[in-house]
Amino acid sequence: MSKANKLLEQMRNNPRDWRIDDVKTVAEYFSVDWRNMGGSHHVFGVAGIAEKVCVPAHRPIKPAYIRQFVMLIDKIKESNL
Repeated sequence: MSKANKLLEQMRNNPRDWRIDDVKTVAEYFSVDWRNMGGSHHVFGVAGIAEKVCVPAHRPIKPAYIRQFVMLIDKIKESNL
């Protein structure tokens, strides 16, 4: 099991106290694009899936944002992108 898969499972089990670097690690593994125009938020998304997830880079990231990110990854896995 890769580091990204382990992080994803840990996020799924406990969505508290995550850093933006952890979210980026999972995003890179699943080929999720992100953008940050110099602000405090990162927007994650994939071509072919209309849903985007906006995650603030403040620490700790609130659990609601981590849950949304995990749901985005689940949609990517379901659609085989």
